[in-house]
Amino acid sequence: QVQLVESGGGLVQAGGSLRLSCAASGSFYVINSMAWYRQAPGMQRELVARIAPDGTWNYADSVKGRFIMSRGSAKNTVVLHMSSLEPEDTGTYYCNADVSHEAFDPGTIYWGQGTQVTVSS
Repeated sequence: QVQLVESGGGLVQAGGSLRLSCAASGSFYVINSMAWYRQAPGMQRELVARIAPDGTWNYADSVKGRFIMSRGSAKNTVVLHMSSLEPEDTGTYYCNADVSHEAFDPGTIYWGQGTQVTVSS
């Protein structure tokens, strides 16, 4: 099993910044990719940023130029740096990981418990 633990988030005024972290732990062979998703009340969960297996970064158009996803200083961690936050960025942010438990395993998706981000206008 794999555990994803998120930290960060909170309440910030529009134009402010926040930093989210996600640490993966447990027993696994390799982490194929990690990503951040968010879900606003009454809305579907959407991809915010992702590091693909080939190492490329993907961002939602709505956050390009404002959010940066990077690898954390600790192993198997990722960080989401959010700046110029807007009220539309409000929602629960979830860490996501595609993990293989052995060689040639196509991968299993895991989710963190979510962390709340609220941007006030």
